[in-house]
Amino acid sequence: MSDRQRPLSPEDKLIEAKQQLSLPRIVVICGSTRFMAEMAEAELRETVAGRIVVKPGCDMKSPHALWSDPAEAEALKARLDDLHRAKIRLADEVLVVGDYIGDSTRAEIAYARSLGKPVRFTHPEVDPAA
Repeated sequence: MSDRQRPLSPEDKLIEAKQQLSLPRIVVICGSTRFMAEMAEAELRETVAGRIVVKPGCDMKSPHALWSDPAEAEALKARLDDLHRAKIRLADEVLVVGDYIGDSTRAEIAYARSLGKPVRFTHPEVDPAA
């Protein structure tokens, strides 16, 4: 079967659809939620640069009624991790914010790289591949 006859993968279909829609590059922000203020600044800078930005929407380190019950918080964390991996799949590139990388962020970087996504860092010295 030639390349022209091979059906497109879902990832290739997404890339093609984004091109057909003339969408700007999509950047997903990753990093510890301790850097939420820095993420907001990065979102501002990426937006001004003409990029669509997606980032973590919850800071579970800050108290909130939605995650006050420990059992519910654990289930929510798993759902939010799945949601963030979906954001990584949607994005064209990853921007890692902050001067610290924990296990969750390290896993997100590895996942992004396994998908062939470019990964940038606000603090390149923390790149696990460096």
